[in-house]
Amino acid sequence: MKQIVIVGGGTGGIMTAAKLVKEKDMAVTVIEPAEYHYYQPAWTLVGANTYNFEDTKKKMSEVMPAGVNWVKDYAEKLDPDNNKLITRSGEEIKYDYLVLSPGLVYDMSLIEGLEDAIDKGVVCSNYTDPKHTWDVLKNFKGGNAVFTQPTTPIKCGGAPQKIAYLAADYFRKSGIADKTNVIYATPGGVIFGIKEIKKTLEKVIDRYGIEFKPHYAPVKIDADKKIITFKFVNADASECVINKDNKIHEKMVGDTTIEMPFDMLHLAPPQVAPKFISESVLANEFGWLDVDINTLQHKKFANIFGMGDAAALPTAKTGAAIRKQVPVVIGNIKALIASGHITDKEYNGYSSCPLVTGYGKMVLAEFDYEGNFTPDPKLKQMLIFDSSKELTRLWWLKKYILPRLYWNKMLKGKDV
Repeated sequence: MKQIVIVGGGTGGIMTAAKLVKEKDMAVTVIEPAEYHYYQPAWTLVGANTYNFEDTKKKMSEVMPAGVNWVKDYAEKLDPDNNKLITRSGEEIKYDYLVLSPGLVYDMSLIEGLEDAIDKGVVCSNYTDPKHTWDVLKNFKGGNAVFTQPTTPIKCGGAPQKIAYLAADYFRKSGIADKTNVIYATPGGVIFGIKEIKKTLEKVIDRYGIEFKPHYAPVKIDADKKIITFKFVNADASECVINKDNKIHEKMVGDTTIEMPFDMLHLAPPQVAPKFISESVLANEFGWLDVDINTLQHKKFANIFGMGDAAALPTAKTGAAIRKQVPVVIGNIKALIASGHITDKEYNGYSSCPLVTGYGKMVLAEFDYEGNFTPDPKLKQMLIFDSSKELTRLWWLKKYILPRLYWNKMLKGKDV
């Protein structure tokens, strides 16, 4: 009987456990301390008051597959040389194969003043409290509404702009658009890296009159004065144009720093791999789980696999990506047990980002490592023939269909 240990009770961990626990020659252990499992993709909709927060969570005991040994604790230290790990309570757990899917953690210290601003309720974030985002939105009376994200990788890289679009739509419906400046500031150089999607989103930005600020990296927040400070990153002088029409009132400080006042600020917090990963021998030089990007096998330890947000994979960190990663990990573990060699099946970097562009509208970006736009052929069954366009049917997919598939199929180990 092979001992399979999975760290993480998120999407990747539960999906993997649900499939492997059905194998006769495997004993599956899942290490996860949380009381609840959340469907976080719906938190964007919660922040715009179009989805009930309580419907995004279930008790972990409800989604943990039957037959799994659930260790309700944190992984604290990895000892891959001896095929074991140690939990926070000091329990030593041995394994034959280890699957790491622990997700990310927030590091508020990476932006000066962020923790204080969140504690005071000055900053809202769908990542930490989408209900608070809605409270801020519905009480907003006009002024600068700033949406931004950090220089670190983040879960669902499109989320900060989704809520910007929904907010802009809400401000229109509320009759305050004419006294509101919506600003989307990002360290990136383009609104989206896939050309088909970029073309549509540029029209969305133009429709709402959103001020798009590329190469803006947030570095400091003054909660009392309500000022956010940005620095230019990877910027050419010709690309970064400071708005001079007195709408946003940016203040240049030195050559590369800008201070921007805000009346509303939504921010995705900086995100990093958990310390038991980043400070272990399994991490690369940047602190991410060092796995082969195609096989998902660790580059040094052949009996360790990694997937999801903490893995060093150059693609978007989404549940859709994990859906494609899980079969590769499972196939390789089964092949190793049977023959001592992994399979030739590879993960091609597939991920997707459902980009909500307003109430009742959505674009679906699907892509691979090469940046190719790769729409799922199954979309045609919904009469969706071009998912790079804003469509109501895609909104239905986001709000009604995907959550059902998640709870009823993905987490139960069924193919989707």
